[in-house]
Amino acid sequence: MNPTTPRASAAGPRTAYSAAHRTSRRTVLAVLVSSLAIVGAAACDRSSTASSPSQNAGAKDVTLTITSNSIAGGKNADEADWYANYVIPQFTKQQKAKGVNVKVTFQPSGVDDEQYKTKVALDLKSRAGADVMALDGIWVGEFAQAGYLKPLSDVAGANVTSWEGWSQIPKAVQANVSFEDKVYGIPAGTDGRVLYFNKKLFAQAGLPADWQPKSWQDIVDAGAKLKSIQGVDPVQINAGTAMGEATTMQGVLPLLAGAGAEIYSDGKWQGDTKAVREVLTFYKQLLDQGLEDKNFQQAAKGRDQSFAAFADGKVGILLEGDYFWRSVINPDKGDDPMASRNTDVGWAFIPAREPGSGVGGTDQVSMSGGGGYFLNPNTKFPQQAWELMQFIGSADAINALLHGSAKVTARQDVNAKVLAKDPLLSFISEKVLPVTHYRPGLAVYPQVSQALQQATADIVSGKSVEEAAKAYGAAVEKAVGGADKVASS
Repeated sequence: MNPTTPRASAAGPRTAYSAAHRTSRRTVLAVLVSSLAIVGAAACDRSSTASSPSQNAGAKDVTLTITSNSIAGGKNADEADWYANYVIPQFTKQQKAKGVNVKVTFQPSGVDDEQYKTKVALDLKSRAGADVMALDGIWVGEFAQAGYLKPLSDVAGANVTSWEGWSQIPKAVQANVSFEDKVYGIPAGTDGRVLYFNKKLFAQAGLPADWQPKSWQDIVDAGAKLKSIQGVDPVQINAGTAMGEATTMQGVLPLLAGAGAEIYSDGKWQGDTKAVREVLTFYKQLLDQGLEDKNFQQAAKGRDQSFAAFADGKVGILLEGDYFWRSVINPDKGDDPMASRNTDVGWAFIPAREPGSGVGGTDQVSMSGGGGYFLNPNTKFPQQAWELMQFIGSADAINALLHGSAKVTARQDVNAKVLAKDPLLSFISEKVLPVTHYRPGLAVYPQVSQALQQATADIVSGKSVEEAAKAYGAAVEKAVGGADKVASS
């Protein structure tokens, strides 16, 4: 859940409070298999039992530990320094004023995210580990099903609902630390996905500078006008297997939400359903009309190439996360710096297939990632650990971590302050987060994601929607363990 080079990831850099601009890396197969095996085995062995919320509630001498995948001088060094220089001394001071002597220790790590995940899983399996843990939101369901995590109210008591921070965190964002309608932690950073467009190209094509499509057809219509400009690729929406998780997060899943379905809901995965076929039909429509360049979708570094093309004014519309604005086309320090970004780049909601057809009857949709903080259900000091977690999630603490940098956090009050001078990030915080969705935090998700990527690759290679959808449905049934776990209507 921590930053890596954006181009190596699906959604860009991520830290505990910096916006989750990266999907969980699964590049080390052996580590991944090990991790899933550990959690899967625990699902059948729920010997871990949570401590009582009132245990040691009146203790005057308390020892607590925090862990995250950050380390001084290495991975996510800013976050590690924040624990050492702000969180620990300030929380210790706060507790001393209450007559509590608390010793807080930070347990650093600086490894691949899957290695970190495995370490935490092993700790929890043995009823050990840190009292407060920074975890990727996509792991929540997996850990909850294994019995490693417990709902926050089970660990710290019903009073967790009275934390002031909940009123500052949109319900949609709280979903990233929830599973089966129960909250397991406090959300940290998050992000959102939008449609970016080039205003100069739009002007040439006779399109408005304040463009906001109300349907997928509006995107097609805009693309058709952009097609008249020589040397310009009208639309870029990730597809295929070469882009990996970027295809899923910046392509299939937001479109699927716009078709009225989430990839996993009510205990079932989307298979060969009407919504999936509608998404594949949209991809095919773009390709058949020459509105999307299949070379981007099939090249090993096609996503990078599409970024560079957008920065050069050669792509009209591109679906991406907010890190694209902050880290890719940033005029000062971007990978593909765009000097005219602030004047020439516009943005819009990702529309539902048609007005009102999005999940929950919405007109607009988005996808987000992110991490959060969680209580170890075996902590000896549940009340004090919860106080530490509240402190970490406070506006003052988050501001101390950000040092004024413009990054989307889970808290709207912090965002209002740090994003005030950045119109795109303010738009993400104020408008996009309330309608966003998150990936299901289940162990089998990566296999389902790969099946989605292959389905779009089939469309790019020329297969029919029916062929691609049928093959996808079969792959999902195999991945999740049977047709009874897959929706197919």
